[in-house]
Amino acid sequence: MNHLNRREFIGRTLQASLIVTAGPLGSAVVASDAKGRKMTIDLVCGCIGVSANQREAIELAAGHGFESVGVDGAYLGSLSDDQLADLKALVKSKGLVFGAAGMPVEFRHDQAKFEEGLKTLPRAAAGLQRAGLDRMSTWLMPCDDKLTYLQNFRQHASRLREVAKILKDHNVRFGLEYVGPRTSWSSRRYPFIHTMAEMKELIAEIGTGNMGFQLDSWHWWNAGETAADILSLKGSEVIAVDLNDAPSGIPKDQQVDNHRELPCATGVIDLAAFLNALNQIGYDGPIRAEPFNQAVNKMTKDDACAAAAASLKKAFALLT
Repeated sequence: MNHLNRREFIGRTLQASLIVTAGPLGSAVVASDAKGRKMTIDLVCGCIGVSANQREAIELAAGHGFESVGVDGAYLGSLSDDQLADLKALVKSKGLVFGAAGMPVEFRHDQAKFEEGLKTLPRAAAGLQRAGLDRMSTWLMPCDDKLTYLQNFRQHASRLREVAKILKDHNVRFGLEYVGPRTSWSSRRYPFIHTMAEMKELIAEIGTGNMGFQLDSWHWWNAGETAADILSLKGSEVIAVDLNDAPSGIPKDQQVDNHRELPCATGVIDLAAFLNALNQIGYDGPIRAEPFNQAVNKMTKDDACAAAAASLKKAFALLT
């Protein structure tokens, strides 16, 4: 597989799609509000193009009215007990809780790179455990040039099982995100997992008991899914959630992964159905904006955080 991170992958997918379209505290919970909400309005700086370390992210989250903040597992793992206690006290003093961490192991490349990355995971997982946190997640490449679906499925099951076992040893749950746009999964020779149903099969095959979903309204919508699909899950099976809207005036099969909008920007995606279904199953984790939007990326740190917070609060007002 080519050595691509998420932004590189969707950037190359965009180039391919232009050719096509030119033709035909982790599990800590804030007090639920009057609507029974336990989900938190979450800030993950990288999701909105903001560069910030853990302490800077905490300050930005507090300053812009977020309720939780994303976690840097490697950073937590590097802290002494006293330093970690100080960080937790800072989060509490700001009226925040921790959200979820990204899974740091690169499993999409060759075996040697995977094994090298796997060595770093116990420390990050231990950092989450020491902080009382239990959420870590990552995304799957939805296609491959060399591996058929079955070959790719077997490789993912084998590698991610090793990841899941290490996380389970530290009482950490592990969420996986499928990538839904047709322009993404059709951009290489062999399509791979790009729906909730397919991801359920992979999670069942891994079989460690601590697996779940990183759900994204963008991928859910692109996959043609509905509230009924979310209602088929238990709240505990959802580890983290990304919230986005889609550009208007573009057919679904021509939507491109890095041309998204902030939540409630266009109304193309039915975020009321998405969020109410999550609320109905009792999801109690972070909800963060991840628009991959050029206009947002060009904003100052404060403006980007303010825009993300406002969009998430507008979306949460859709809860009934």
